Amino acid sequence: MSKGIENKVVVITGASSGLGEATARHLAERGATVVLGARRRDRIDALADELTAKGYKARSVQTDVTDRQQVSNLVDTAVSEFGRIDVMLNNAGLMPLAPLERLKLDEWDRMIDVNIKGVLYGIAAALPHMKARKSGHIINVSSVYGHVVDPGAAVYCATKFAVRALSEGLRKEVKPYNIRTTIISPGAVSTELLEHISERDIQAGTKEFVSKIAVGADTFARTVAFAVNEPDDVDINEILFRPTAQPV
Repeated sequence: MSKGIENKVVVITGASSGLGEATARHLAERGATVVLGARRRDRIDALADELTAKGYKARSVQTDVTDRQQVSNLVDTAVSEFGRIDVMLNNAGLMPLAPLERLKLDEWDRMIDVNIKGVLYGIAAALPHMKARKSGHIINVSSVYGHVVDPGAAVYCATKFAVRALSEGLRKEVKPYNIRTTIISPGAVSTELLEHISERDIQAGTKEFVSKIAVGADTFARTVAFAVNEPDDVDINEILFRPTAQPV
């Protein structure tokens, strides 16, 4: 029975910064092959170059998760170059918070495209390969806001509740194929996510709150590593973590 991170092929979306970048570094240092997907080609190319220069295995593929063909290409590249995909980490996400009454319809559309459709496209790209091998692990990123709803966060919360629902449905459906599923729901973590907030008053208030309590992105990376590291007969289905000081 296999256990551990070493030699696993891990595909990560949203790998150019924050949670994805920290996880790529953490897993690569522990012997995983990481295939990095993100829109910002310069960022993922630089990260892949840095990791390979240190002797780790890494590959970058420019990927917009709202484009199903690009997500398929990301996964297919991993399989063609490294022989398989062991872990799919659907991490890419946006959080442009605003009250519904401000009618940020374009932002609603973008959140649905990235936070929900992006996860679905990741599942669709990875699942056939994992079914064929009867092995694999799909990790989807939700949020504390996938468990609670606050004013000003309704649409974001809706997308993260959706990720949890999709993940639970996936868990039940993939049992015949020995595929594991994990939902990770972070609380306040220091990332670029707050830069997506276009409403300056909300951004300022959120940054002030988060700056006082946020934990580092390496916290998330360690939770991913924990779930991946367990033996094949252990399915870590859901992890919810917050900074100790976070009340919400």
